[in-house]
Amino acid sequence: MTDPQGELAEFSAELSFSLDPFQRQACAALEGGHGVLVCAPTGAGKTVVGEFAVHLALASGGKCFYTTPIKALSNQKFADLTERYGRDSVGLLTGDQSLNPDAPVVVMTTEVLRNMIYAGSDALRGLSYVVMDEVHYLADRFRGAVWEEVILHLPADVRLVSLSATVSNAEEFGAWMATVRGDTAVVVDETRPVPLWQHVMVGRRMFDLFDSSSSEQKVLVDEDLVRYIRQRESADRMNGWAPRHRGGGGQRRDFRPLPRPEVLAQLDAEGLLPAITFIFSRAGCDGALAQCLRSRLDLSRPEEAAEVDAIIEKHTGDLPKGDLEVLGYWEWREALHRGLAAHHAGMLPAFRHTVEELFVRGLVRAVFATETLALGINMPARTVVLERLVKFNGEAHAELTPGEYTQLTGRAGRRGIDVEGHAVVLWQPEVDTSTVAGLASTRTYPLRSSFKPGYNMSINLIDRMGAAEARALLERSFAQFQADRSVVGLVRGIERNEGQLRKLSSQLGAEEGGFLEYISLRERIKQRERSLEQQKRSDRRGASVNSLVRLRRGDVVAIPSGRRQGLAVILEPDATPGDPRPLVLTEDKWAGRVSVADFPVPAEALGHMRLPRRVDHRTARTRRDLASALRGTGIEPPGRRRRDKRAAAAEDRELDTLRRTLRAHPAHARPDREQMARIGERYNRVLRETEAMRQKVAATTNSLARTFDRILGLLEERGFVHEGEVTEDGRRLARIYAEADLLVAECLREGLWRGLGPAELAAVVSTLVYESRQEGGYLGVSGPTEPIRRAVGATVGVWSRLRTDEARHKLSPTREPDLGFVTGVYKWAHGDGLAESLLASGDQGSPLSAGDFVRWCRQVIDLLDQIHNTADDVEVAGTAAKAVRAIRRGVVAVDAA
Repeated sequence: MTDPQGELAEFSAELSFSLDPFQRQACAALEGGHGVLVCAPTGAGKTVVGEFAVHLALASGGKCFYTTPIKALSNQKFADLTERYGRDSVGLLTGDQSLNPDAPVVVMTTEVLRNMIYAGSDALRGLSYVVMDEVHYLADRFRGAVWEEVILHLPADVRLVSLSATVSNAEEFGAWMATVRGDTAVVVDETRPVPLWQHVMVGRRMFDLFDSSSSEQKVLVDEDLVRYIRQRESADRMNGWAPRHRGGGGQRRDFRPLPRPEVLAQLDAEGLLPAITFIFSRAGCDGALAQCLRSRLDLSRPEEAAEVDAIIEKHTGDLPKGDLEVLGYWEWREALHRGLAAHHAGMLPAFRHTVEELFVRGLVRAVFATETLALGINMPARTVVLERLVKFNGEAHAELTPGEYTQLTGRAGRRGIDVEGHAVVLWQPEVDTSTVAGLASTRTYPLRSSFKPGYNMSINLIDRMGAAEARALLERSFAQFQADRSVVGLVRGIERNEGQLRKLSSQLGAEEGGFLEYISLRERIKQRERSLEQQKRSDRRGASVNSLVRLRRGDVVAIPSGRRQGLAVILEPDATPGDPRPLVLTEDKWAGRVSVADFPVPAEALGHMRLPRRVDHRTARTRRDLASALRGTGIEPPGRRRRDKRAAAAEDRELDTLRRTLRAHPAHARPDREQMARIGERYNRVLRETEAMRQKVAATTNSLARTFDRILGLLEERGFVHEGEVTEDGRRLARIYAEADLLVAECLREGLWRGLGPAELAAVVSTLVYESRQEGGYLGVSGPTEPIRRAVGATVGVWSRLRTDEARHKLSPTREPDLGFVTGVYKWAHGDGLAESLLASGDQGSPLSAGDFVRWCRQVIDLLDQIHNTADDVEVAGTAAKAVRAIRRGVVAVDAA
């Protein structure tokens, strides 16, 4: 054993800088045998604590796993630790790579560690420390559950080092960690290592955002900034336009922002480069770079050209020469030689990694990036520029939250290089300076758990510990911990409301014949009227559902309202109970699935038209020809049918009786009836609030366990669990880590993919991982070969039955298979060129970007690898291995990170 008191001193002596107080505090706690949670701003040096855990593990002859959320970070940390401790001491495990996996220190993605735990891997023996970098990822709604699974399942004797961005509920998170992991020291540091100055750029003029007299208690916007904007708006109004309204709305049509080359030139003149400009779309980043390339802007230095070329060659030298034109290599290279670049997920990984290295070395001085760059990649800048304060969150355009603003601007200021960092917001008419000040000064961004049980997690829990213990473990999750804490506040609210109800009741008179009884009658009448209206809507919906289920292929219907109003022909019926979504083509050449929402009145077959045996509605020509044929049928949509406006209430006996009783009540004739009614309405409102809180308490308590029980019910029904024991089919499911895990397991069990060639299997498997960026997703069964069409059709059939069962068990539905990548990945695995494969992979005629193509290919490879390792069918397993080899070539194989 080593002397623990000497390790921190020895570790510190090897560093080229002195430890900050928070780093020393966290390292001392770790040295003292505690787990630690470190929350500090971006760039503050949290990873030093993780590196100290590596030092302790090596010094004591133990093992340390260092986990990161993304492969790029894993590669970066692997390189750092290898440089420090040597190749023999450090390994790397990601979905793509396995280097020296038996080393005492192994860097890996968090999912890899989760999978090792569930598989009971021998590599876990002798493990003494686990570092979880970017642990705040557990709030991620798609992947966050993995972090909690690891925290809950790691052996109790493993010391956990959790590194997080600054969150406002660090103490709550630390309290949960202490309950599930034992003694955990919480170390919070909110001091940025490099001070951050906030600015607003109006035209060519730069202003400080905050007044010099601002404080944490009172935030004041700079008076010069406010005055200048007011003068500018006044001058612009005199020139013939006015903004729509203060601080809101969309961008004014005739407002022309300062061109990007001029913005960068201004920043360069003020000594504020290198800079990252965040633009919340890939096309926007590429467009900004193109705008700069059309200008004369050049931020490079002639003496750096050779070094830039060497780094480009290091990352891209293995790319096939024939693909360079398709990849836009020459334009990309020209931009780098001018000190400019874009950075987003649509770029080829090799291009992205080149940009990252050049930027860190100061050879690229301006980058246009999407927000993914802010997620952990080590690319600090002197300045961060925000063009807009609104971004698309996957569902709608929403304003940036204080947490997002802080994470983006956290990139500004390079420790050891810059004395201060700068955040610059570009002013536009819809930018309200007080809103910017609120974003920049708010310090409330709590960590919220996204943990919920899924099929793979549930089957693994049952296999390892049985249903009863699995249920108990779910109750120990951070999600349930937060839910239970929220119950405390709800219970207090219920008690407070009950006191109010007693007071209001005494004012109204609770005796028989009193006003409380009268108010109760009024409320019952309202509820009955509401119930009748809901019943009427439900009946209408039921009639529409039944009408859609009855439709057949070739039927012509009229969509009565909405964007798709007009004639449509049924290409593919859907008889899914409760939620049929037939595939249609409209006379306006739109193809997609419609639902009950498109038919406020029941659908009716107005006629029929003959359709070809195969309809590839994804091609514009097919849609155009069919739409023309539809218009040529001579079928006319009927005149707009009016809904039956007669109120069901007029014929309801119960409602009629209640109304007569109300009119006969003594309180009905009181002169102060309306005044008392207002008190009564308040009584009813408080009563409803109280009942809603009671229901929320009931729903919150044991909510995860209830979801687990529903999943268990479905798994038992489908034969994956029998009498509390995991079956052979269940064990296969336990080894499938994919979003559509249960659907994959069902397809393997039913042998749906037997007889396919390698390229065909890759095409079918892609439907379970790919997600179209365009709206619409899966649009009917199609594919380049008959075996693919047959297998995809069978896969969709299994999914449809599974969706019905999930609805019955009140579970979230498995995502619909998406055929958008079928032809592209088939062509690539079949040996076709990159250009043809990209074009075949695109949405609506636009080729897929090279970066997206590589990313989806690697996700298909990952699932094929799992199929190779889990399939009982030797033929399917062998075909999956061949498919992996067929895809892993050219750009897909280069710089696999």
